[in-house]
Amino acid sequence: MSLSKISLKSCLRLVAASLALTLVGCGLNPFADDTPPAAASAPTPTSPATSSYDRAPGSQNEPATYEPVLERVDEPVPLAAGAPNEYVVQVGDTLWDIAATFLKDPWFWPEIWYVNPDIENPHLIYPGDVLGLVYIDGQPRITNVRASTYRLSPQARVTPLTESITSIPYEDVAAFLSSGVILEKGQADSLPYMLTTRGDHLIAAAGNEIYVRGVSETRPGARYNVVKVGEPLYDPDDNRLIGYQGITVADGTLRRGGDPATVALTDSSQEATPGDRLLPESVDIPLNFFPRSPSGNIDGRIVSVVGGVTQIGQYQVVVMNRGTNNGLSVGDVLTVWQTGEMVDDRFGGGSVRLPDEAAGTVMVFKTYDRISYGLVMEATQAIHIHDAVRNPT
Repeated sequence: MSLSKISLKSCLRLVAASLALTLVGCGLNPFADDTPPAAASAPTPTSPATSSYDRAPGSQNEPATYEPVLERVDEPVPLAAGAPNEYVVQVGDTLWDIAATFLKDPWFWPEIWYVNPDIENPHLIYPGDVLGLVYIDGQPRITNVRASTYRLSPQARVTPLTESITSIPYEDVAAFLSSGVILEKGQADSLPYMLTTRGDHLIAAAGNEIYVRGVSETRPGARYNVVKVGEPLYDPDDNRLIGYQGITVADGTLRRGGDPATVALTDSSQEATPGDRLLPESVDIPLNFFPRSPSGNIDGRIVSVVGGVTQIGQYQVVVMNRGTNNGLSVGDVLTVWQTGEMVDDRFGGGSVRLPDEAAGTVMVFKTYDRISYGLVMEATQAIHIHDAVRNPT
């Protein structure tokens, strides 16, 4: 074959290749047959429509409505080490327990919780609900991916499985309410008080009736706690009186209204004496709030602990000298700082105060103007009266 023929064939091949590339660039396939292309498959639906849910990478048994992403993104909220992709809520769980399962710092829960609009009462969490770590618009979120079958219907009977979980252990708060209370300054003088006992006994206990002044309730059956006014509480910052330690000594039921009214004592832990005050029996404490960091700067102190102990541990109730006047709200989480001791400097002379050390975490569950109740959620060291409470870090 001559050189001129080879050159001609090469040129023809180059022209054909160039033409094919041009057609491909225009969206045509010169090598395809005449069979029409298959219809594109419908996209997999996601829920909800406004945001796509993405399961955490590497998760197993993913619900069909969540599509896995290929790689993680940087989390603005620090997750707990070993945070699960899914968690089935158990009877006895609290929101604090669940938040600590997913998050390094449980008070970030409001920032990471995502309400699933497909679930009835999405703000409530029930035993049996499946909570999942998902990604929405590239950010980690926790949401209810599968609702429990135990959620209440109008005819359902209330059982531990059908009651939504609370933020803190209810039994610990109830125990505090049954043993002690703080009376704000001025509150003690305005409460109904025990005048005397029926039969003119010096003291009263369960089974006795007492006469009470200042009761406005006239409905028989109304329940009251009989409270003995104890030691005054002073603000360690300015030494001002902020309230009184109250000790619940008995429970009673209103038998007859009037002035004086008649109250029958149904239970007692100590004797009731004239001058003791009466509080309406109620657990006026919302327990379905979210743990969160305070909106403003808080720097206060523990002024009392219910039960009269000197060293405070987990799930004990403390009283702090900060309240709504200081911007404190129910659900706020505070770090407890153990006050540094004064030590003698044997080498340089004089004394020096050691730095404060973080000792635990407190969640506020009831607030007044100048004081608040908090439950110790964590205690890494012994906590004492006058230890500081500040914004979590």
